[in-house]
Amino acid sequence: MMNNTDYQVHESSYIDDGVEIGVGTCIWHFCHIMTGVTIGRDCRLGQNVVVGPRATVGDNVKIQNNVSVYEGVTLEDHVFCGPSVVFTNVQTPRSAFPRNTSVDFAPTRIKTGASLGANATIVCGNTVGRHALVGAGAVVTREVPDYGVVYGNPARLNGWACECGEILELVDDRSTCSHCGRQYQTLSDSTLSRMPEFPSSDVA
Repeated sequence: MMNNTDYQVHESSYIDDGVEIGVGTCIWHFCHIMTGVTIGRDCRLGQNVVVGPRATVGDNVKIQNNVSVYEGVTLEDHVFCGPSVVFTNVQTPRSAFPRNTSVDFAPTRIKTGASLGANATIVCGNTVGRHALVGAGAVVTREVPDYGVVYGNPARLNGWACECGEILELVDDRSTCSHCGRQYQTLSDSTLSRMPEFPSSDVA
């Protein structure tokens, strides 16, 4: 690894000019980080990761091997991208009629805490909600709600997940995570909300 006072980059990787990389981030073999990229603190980029011009990666993001994060993609804090996750940024690509300016790109946002399973494809122009789980091999063609569990082709909502990643079991539209105790309630068939914490018994 090439040691920087703030972050680490393997000697086989390329970091273009005009890139911002946060403290504690580690970039492994054969990666390419292009001009205008911002990468936050404590991130891990596996082998053969490409981050395209002006893409944004938040803090504590894990990007596994063979992922290309193209221009127009934003990964918020604590996002997990499994091996070979696929992003796109043009909805109607043509080789003979290049759409290669920022105006042509349909932005994609992966919100805080969301996880994308191995080989999932995220079609551009969509948002994956906070703490959502996208199953391995899923093809996301529409918005994914906060805490939503989606899988299939096209990906469909098949349940809910806690912030900690446990699958939630609903009883009368409410759920308490069996692992961490966080509580949730459904507001509609496609909306789950985390309930406020109850004060402890020793608080007046």
